[in-house]
Amino acid sequence: MTLLNADMATFGTDAERGISLAEPRDFFALLKPRVMSLVVLTAITGLLSAPGAIHPTLGAIAILSIALGAGAAGALNMWYDADIDAVMTRTARRPIPTGRVTPDAALAFGMAMSGLAVMLLGLAVNWFAAGLLAFTIFFYAVIYTMWLKRWTPQNIVIGGAAGAFPPMIGWAAVTGTVSIESVTLFLLIFLWTPPHFWALALFKMRDYGSAGVPMLPNVAGEAATRFQILLYSLILVPVGLAPTFLGFAGPIYGAVALVLGANFLRLAFATYRMKDGDKEMRPAKKLFGFSILYLFALFLTLLVGAVATRLGWPGLV
Repeated sequence: MTLLNADMATFGTDAERGISLAEPRDFFALLKPRVMSLVVLTAITGLLSAPGAIHPTLGAIAILSIALGAGAAGALNMWYDADIDAVMTRTARRPIPTGRVTPDAALAFGMAMSGLAVMLLGLAVNWFAAGLLAFTIFFYAVIYTMWLKRWTPQNIVIGGAAGAFPPMIGWAAVTGTVSIESVTLFLLIFLWTPPHFWALALFKMRDYGSAGVPMLPNVAGEAATRFQILLYSLILVPVGLAPTFLGFAGPIYGAVALVLGANFLRLAFATYRMKDGDKEMRPAKKLFGFSILYLFALFLTLLVGAVATRLGWPGLV
């Protein structure tokens, strides 16, 4: 055995001794950047859709704070769920299970970013929006991650509220309040979350079962899950049309929401008609993929309409 090998045998690897092997990209991965991109889009939409004006610098600080808060919640989620992530194929390559980031480093990173995000939003913009952001981080990291996810098959239904708050926080950054419009944006994400994640859970049942996570298909069965997906989809699509009926979106948005909603229902019905034990689960996979496009497209259209209104072309989109 060489001297180097003897030293390694005596002291263990860096990862085993709790030394972080992380590069900047590993800490960036802790932020769940794909989730953050949706958070930023919905928060900007809420901010620009709100009545009243906000200085561009303050608006940028508000969006930055919301993004940091979302990233902090993601880091705390990965810190607590490292045992689950290590078992599931979908998450096994995340920074903590692979040993690139130590749990202590992830926890410190998440806590520091949480404090920075809330303080920055409160001091620069307003404390009502900062309070909503703090509650969102707490809800996702504690209520959902530490409690709901491991204890109830309704984890996604209740926990989905955390992902639905960003447009409401963006709205509150401008107005200091919430309103029926911001609640509608909240409900749009809240009701979208169950069919989106249950479609994923159907074709990832084995993963969730191995990790001991009580997702609905593992607890109630495939048939019950498919029915719940269809039920939530039937409620979601009218809520997707609500911005037009409430007057804060125009006819183009209404047309987009109608076409996308009809396809969402088509895929939800196809998923409902799947047979138990379907190994390929193509309808569920198609619904999962389309659901991402659905939400991004609706909020992007709302955002274009909000920008058009601020440029003096109200009601166009």
